[in-house]
Amino acid sequence: MTASTPAGQTPSASDPADYRKALSCFATGVTVVTTHWQDADWGMTCNSFSSVSLEPRLVLWSIRKASASLQAFLGSGGFSVSILAQPQANLARQFSAGDMSARFEGVTLHRQDSGRPRLAHALAWFDCSLHQSVDAGDHHILIGQVQDFGWQDTEGLGMWRSRLGRFEPLPA
Repeated sequence: MTASTPAGQTPSASDPADYRKALSCFATGVTVVTTHWQDADWGMTCNSFSSVSLEPRLVLWSIRKASASLQAFLGSGGFSVSILAQPQANLARQFSAGDMSARFEGVTLHRQDSGRPRLAHALAWFDCSLHQSVDAGDHHILIGQVQDFGWQDTEGLGMWRSRLGRFEPLPA
């Protein structure tokens, strides 16, 4: 099967940029994943979040092996996932770059019993103990066992083709 680019050219299966463009066609939600390690908060924007199991309650996300945050997430014993609501698009951008102090600057947090922070006003959140880390290519897949969670009835933030947006229901 051959796909075509907007210019009508066939993408190269060996081109990393074309591969990333193909992956960006999958619409997804946007999260900020946080932890507390060595007396500091760590956080990053993530759209690789997914449910794994209902019993036990397991979720996953992936982190690049080259990430400066990798050791914090592996060494902290767990993480919190905040699924962003539409009004939180600025937080998706804020947690995607810069040093940790800049990422958390001006952000309202709730501290979980675990000590991990979660973002206030998130659409949903999950506080997780680290269940398993799976070595997978240039990433680690972190599987967390949900210890606590919550949600609110509001609109979620979406990402499609590397752009933030919203999901709209189709007519019935």
